[in-house]
Amino acid sequence: MTELIGAVGFGDVVEAPALVSNDAFSARYDLDHDTGVISRESHDLCGQSIAGRILVVPTAKGGTATGWRLLDLQSRGLAPAGLVLRTTNPVLVQGAVFAGIPIMHELEPDPVTSIETGQLLRLIPGEGRVETLGGG
Repeated sequence: MTELIGAVGFGDVVEAPALVSNDAFSARYDLDHDTGVISRESHDLCGQSIAGRILVVPTAKGGTATGWRLLDLQSRGLAPAGLVLRTTNPVLVQGAVFAGIPIMHELEPDPVTSIETGQLLRLIPGEGRVETLGGG
């Protein structure tokens, strides 16, 4: 097991498999909103579903529509189980809080390079801690 430690995040403890990207993420512009699958052809996760997975990305992109988009995805069971970023912004944090999705950032070691897609993660936002539990 590896631990990533950093800033206190938001949300409940959650365990789910990781989906790791080297690309920034927009809940509005990168997804097919009907399926929760990344549909932007230039995104390195194109064709992958974010539903029920912990999305690990460098940063957020996009504007204020993220808040309602994450809530809409959550209401239809298509939202990520959690969000882990190198750095985030107030818009994505607001959207995650609004939708009740755990979110964390500013972790060491770098989550984008130290977590592999498929690894089971446990996010403990209140302690600023992510645990890798296996897989990958």
